[in-house]
Amino acid sequence: MSIQNTCRYISTAVFSCILWVFAVPVLAQSDPTAVDTLNTANLKKHDSAGRQLCLGVDVVRIGANSFYSDRYAYEFQADYYARNEFYLAAEGGWGGSKVNYDDLKYTTTNSFIQFGFIKSILSRSSKTDWDMMMMGMRAGFANVNRSPVTYTVIDSVWGNTGTQSIGPTSFPVFWLEVTGGMRVEIVRGLFAGWNIRGKFVMNGKSFRDLSPLFIAGYGKGDKNANFDFNLYISYGFRWNRKPAQLK
Repeated sequence: MSIQNTCRYISTAVFSCILWVFAVPVLAQSDPTAVDTLNTANLKKHDSAGRQLCLGVDVVRIGANSFYSDRYAYEFQADYYARNEFYLAAEGGWGGSKVNYDDLKYTTTNSFIQFGFIKSILSRSSKTDWDMMMMGMRAGFANVNRSPVTYTVIDSVWGNTGTQSIGPTSFPVFWLEVTGGMRVEIVRGLFAGWNIRGKFVMNGKSFRDLSPLFIAGYGKGDKNANFDFNLYISYGFRWNRKPAQLK
């Protein structure tokens, strides 16, 4: 399927969903039995879809750890299917970086956690179809620990040099991000998926003077915005929801 046809299909699906949202109240008012019929249909849909808890690891980060000598990170994700193609999402991990210039040296470590949601923008073809194209949002928090800083000072008049230091410190980092991507089931329960992300720091001014080279979960510490890519391998644990009793 070409990119143009894919975009057309997505746009049609989104537009159809919008029409459906506005059409349901009208149908319900015109037909007194429509509410019960629609509720029954939705209930059957949600029950037949069951529940899924998906746990995964970002393999891009693992690969990057062997490529970069000045940073490392490990990132994990979890999402839980609620209903209406809506997922609750959480991510977390840890990492660190080091600044090792001739005149400036320090290291940072941090752990992070973020919460948000995922919304699949395509309806599933059957109750066993867990593939999705998605969009979502996250709110992230990291606690960064910075080691003592050593730096070299050069006397501009005599050319003498001296080494000075700044004590260790820690500081919080807050950010918001928007995400989009897709995930497909390779074999039963085993998924591969990717995300692209735009991340926007909320309190960057509080650590801009000696910012971390890299903050696990966020990216470059001296940037107000980062754009990132994740490739997850994950596994979904599934169970059937107990049917609710219709009155």
